[in-house]
Amino acid sequence: MTLRKKGKQWYGDDHADLRQELVRYSQCGEYSIDNLIDVKCRCGHQQFKLRTDETEGVAIRECVECKTERFMGDSAEFAEDAEVQLHECMCRKRIFELSVGVHRYRDVDDSISDDVRWIYIGCRCVSCGLVGCYADWKNEFQGYRKLLRKM
Repeated sequence: MTLRKKGKQWYGDDHADLRQELVRYSQCGEYSIDNLIDVKCRCGHQQFKLRTDETEGVAIRECVECKTERFMGDSAEFAEDAEVQLHECMCRKRIFELSVGVHRYRDVDDSISDDVRWIYIGCRCVSCGLVGCYADWKNEFQGYRKLLRKM
């Protein structure tokens, strides 16, 4: 578990490094991550191909082991108008480990709500180790635990 910077890019060895970079990325903006989850397929595998459409708020992952495709979070609700694009690393490989983070709304008294305001999808290339936020968007989901379980 060692996050390393090469030029302008960050590289890591595992999900812990990916989570660290995802949190760093979110803190550069207005909505820092409150909760994170590492994505795992029902078959137990943790390597995926990822397609997203940030405009529509859609992400689809495909397990490289069992080939199952799954909408992530509430993406299925917005998929009709989506034009998803397959993600590719700078090294031209397309297989990633995934982590997802959410920022939750703040109530008037500054307490944190259970409702999601922003979602981040982070990827770590299994070939070269490049880590980063590959997609993020405003997300109006009630109940962050439920949303994260649907990843």
